[in-house]
Amino acid sequence: MATVLERLKTLTLSHSRYLTNTPDFSKLPNLEKLILKDCPSLSEVHPSIGDLSNLLLINLKDCVTLSNLPRTLYKLKSVKTLIISGCSKIDILEEDIEQMESMTTLIAKDTAVKQVPFSILRLNIGYISLCGYEGLSSNVFPSLIRSWMSPTLNPLSSIDPFWGMSSSLVSMNMHSNNLVDLPSMLSSLSKLRSVWVQCHSEFQVTQDFRRILDGLSDVNVTELKTSKISKHSLRSFLIGMGSCRQVFNTLSCSISQELTASVSSDFSLPGDNYPCWLTYTDEGNSVLFEVPQVNDYCMKGMVLCVVYSSTPENIAEECLSGVLIVNYTNSFIQIYKRDTVMSLNDEEWQGIVSNLAPQDKVEICVAFQHRLTVKKTTLYLIYGDSVDGKIEPSSGSMIPDKMLLDPDLTKPDLTEPMKLVTMLSNPDQKDTRKNSWFWCNCFAPKN
Repeated sequence: MATVLERLKTLTLSHSRYLTNTPDFSKLPNLEKLILKDCPSLSEVHPSIGDLSNLLLINLKDCVTLSNLPRTLYKLKSVKTLIISGCSKIDILEEDIEQMESMTTLIAKDTAVKQVPFSILRLNIGYISLCGYEGLSSNVFPSLIRSWMSPTLNPLSSIDPFWGMSSSLVSMNMHSNNLVDLPSMLSSLSKLRSVWVQCHSEFQVTQDFRRILDGLSDVNVTELKTSKISKHSLRSFLIGMGSCRQVFNTLSCSISQELTASVSSDFSLPGDNYPCWLTYTDEGNSVLFEVPQVNDYCMKGMVLCVVYSSTPENIAEECLSGVLIVNYTNSFIQIYKRDTVMSLNDEEWQGIVSNLAPQDKVEICVAFQHRLTVKKTTLYLIYGDSVDGKIEPSSGSMIPDKMLLDPDLTKPDLTEPMKLVTMLSNPDQKDTRKNSWFWCNCFAPKN
């Protein structure tokens, strides 16, 4: 008999009306599934449950007399699913729940639990139903954070609600009505790279965009209209995303030369060079445009050029806080943190370009802090052949293949004009790097 119990993997005692206590589990070392649904008299789960190192499922649904879970249960690192829905007397889930590192499903609706443990956000939970919240964790967690931050909803709102998420959360989807203090969230969650905010209308997108931007950006635009700016203080900050390094180099070189040769602050930036790139320019730190229909070519990348007035304290690369992509047609906002923009990967670039359809009304905003004075922002949409992915700029507009921006120049020397270096390797050797981002500063050198 002992041998049979030791080999038992599933124990089902559901609908046992008179069961008041679970058995001692020490005789069931290989148990994987424990199913005790609808045991109305069950009042105690034996503490030895914490010794079941192979347990995957615990189902205690509708055990209406059960008032607590043994602390040893929270030590189960193997459990993937915990179901306590309908256990109306259970009023607390301990912070120790973070030890259940394999748990992906937690169903605890219709319980007396009023406070979600903060540590639950350390878990890689896929589906959760608790305290009136139900659904995928990527949709539920923002609502939880919002409730924790509201003094009227949560007396513990003074506790940092983000501390538990930093170990796992990389991206987050939010609905407009669940917006939280985004600047605090973006700074507190060290691994969070992007946030998607879904809105219900173009009007709501506009309202939320301004609200988000107020928290992320502190750009001085009006000063440019009321003061005279020396051309020597102007710099341009370029951000490249996608597969457009050669075009990026071409634009960088052209802008650097223009800044150097210009005799006033009203210098011109490169315009359209169809089919290589299309250009859109607006005053300030954002560009509003309609995504064009370009036949036989697909979007390979984009370059953002921000022209700003610099001081020794204000350098764009250091003031950058993020990039916002606002799609008014489809009512959503994509927010990319500074560190994400500076290290955008191929998957993230695909997440951008796949959501830009022809005729979409889109605004791209570069968010800066420290009162950076921005003159204008230009967007270059880079296109290439949809079959082989090659970009063929028109004659005379392209830097030779063996001329590249120095890839090791992580912080350019801003006391000299932007430098280009010649690759000393085989001229026929192609650049095999597949970074989806690159940047540089161009500026007008002092005489």
